[in-house]
Amino acid sequence: MKIKTIMAAALAGAALSFSNTMSANDLMTPETLWSMHRLGSFNVSPQGNLIVYTVSTPDIEANKNRTAICLIKTDGTGRIQLTQGKESQVEPAFIDEGERIAYLQGGNLWTMKCDGTDKKQLSQGEDIEGYKFSPDGKQIVVIRQVASTTSIMPKEKDLPLATGLVINDMNYRHWDQYVQTIPHIFLASVEKDLLEGEPYECPVLPFGGSEQFCWSPDGKQIAYTSRKKTGVDYATSTDTDIYIYNVETGQTTNVCKPEGYVEPKADALKSLEKQAKNQQSEDINAGYDQDPQFSPDGTMLAWKSMERDGYESDRLRLCILNLKTGTKSYVTEQFESGVDAFSWAEDNKTLYFTGVWQARTMVYQTNLKGEVEVLTTGDYDYGSVVPVPHTKQLLANRHSISAPDDLYLLTPVKRKGTVINQVTFENREILSTLTMGEVKERWVNTTDGKKELCWVIYPPHFDKNKKYPTLLFCEGGPQSPVSQFWSYRWNFQIMAAHGYIIIAPNRHGLPGFGMEWLEQISGDYSGQCMQDYLSAIDDICQETYVDKDRLGCVGASFGGYSVYWLAGHHNKRFKAFIAHDGIFNTTQQYYETEEMWFPNWDLGGTPD
Repeated sequence: MKIKTIMAAALAGAALSFSNTMSANDLMTPETLWSMHRLGSFNVSPQGNLIVYTVSTPDIEANKNRTAICLIKTDGTGRIQLTQGKESQVEPAFIDEGERIAYLQGGNLWTMKCDGTDKKQLSQGEDIEGYKFSPDGKQIVVIRQVASTTSIMPKEKDLPLATGLVINDMNYRHWDQYVQTIPHIFLASVEKDLLEGEPYECPVLPFGGSEQFCWSPDGKQIAYTSRKKTGVDYATSTDTDIYIYNVETGQTTNVCKPEGYVEPKADALKSLEKQAKNQQSEDINAGYDQDPQFSPDGTMLAWKSMERDGYESDRLRLCILNLKTGTKSYVTEQFESGVDAFSWAEDNKTLYFTGVWQARTMVYQTNLKGEVEVLTTGDYDYGSVVPVPHTKQLLANRHSISAPDDLYLLTPVKRKGTVINQVTFENREILSTLTMGEVKERWVNTTDGKKELCWVIYPPHFDKNKKYPTLLFCEGGPQSPVSQFWSYRWNFQIMAAHGYIIIAPNRHGLPGFGMEWLEQISGDYSGQCMQDYLSAIDDICQETYVDKDRLGCVGASFGGYSVYWLAGHHNKRFKAFIAHDGIFNTTQQYYETEEMWFPNWDLGGTPD
């Protein structure tokens, strides 16, 4: 959720003690959690036999992470660390038909052989933030920052030490950074800025990266994501589009809008929900469109697309554009949730994607007819999914409430399910020393006659004959899932290791339970979702092992807002409240945010 109001509070009464008589050596501690290795980006070689990936290891004394590049065979053998030293290396990718690996270090582009030798620095300047080589390896697109004076005036030359800013338009800030530079993508072989002279971003701030642009298989086109708006229009709209840049001619085409399209006027002080911008034909992609990928044969372009402008939590669908006929289709309509990550299969007819359903993020596949099939099951979350070349296998990263990310090889077998083999074991030694609390699914009746799925995490060595303090976890977003996530901040297992039971509800407003459930929260922050929280804590309190005199609730962002609300409406249920970064004044929130589409949609527009 776009909430930047910085406030944390521990409120009221006899606060819960974050300690316990349990002192077993197999319990997780903060130091243990922060010592774990963190798996990052990964890629498969063109031959399909090697995987390159990053692993970050915290340096607690230095208060920073150091990221290294590792290589492993797809069968899980032969792991080697390719980079050493104090600097971090990120974004590794195979180039030269798999003979070398490119990566970023210190803002510069480097390459090395697949055994880690023959390291070469290709750029100077320390200003590259992302990159993608063309299929033939002769050209490269890189992300660099360019000056932006659209909303913040340049400093006066005779006042070089002045810290004040002259702001003359909206879109002057993203979260915690003033917009004095914006990212552009450059075609590095000719140093061509693909958005030269345009005050627009690519990738789109604040979170966009290299996933927002791609090369066509023949290297003649580059597809990219951009929201080509400024000021108030930018601040009130989520309408990003996909553009195709022709490398040979320099021509740019918007594939989300027809040529000559004129955007309807909008009232910036009101929600876009029922305005003309959202009452157009299906040919107009009005909402977020992002992360394009060409099919392997270059005849189609796929991307993630939201239907409605101004609604950042709308369902992300997979849109397919036939580049020959110009027709679009949406191939995940059967899936009543959003697409998180996706990739093309080599057959040009199948796409793999991940998405959340009933609090689990699984791997799915769809054909061009929109026939969707789930490939994985279990209490896990999958992140990205990449086909392994020349095989029927997939590579994916997976985690759960009880384990951080590792890489897994998925082999779909018709009528038998999917065979899953773990490839990496980055935290095997640490995890082998720990006892995790049991995680159970619990369905709770809601006050509107429905049911909500809750995760209950029990303390390690749980004894049902004892009584335990219990925490209600309030999710942020407000429309992000309470799935099988692993966090290095809000980690359920470290709470459980200190002797707490945790109940984490998938209240109204969360994805994975259909669009009606997801959208109920808009305009109703203090309504049904709050009753869902109370239903969850009341339900778990029916168990004899829950100490009803030691209940607390915790949350951040919208979860922080939820804690504030519950502090005034809990009817003496809770003894402690822990809130971080939550809204405590919705009127103030409206006037201090830079992303106006968010309060416009969720709160209905300008406060009265």
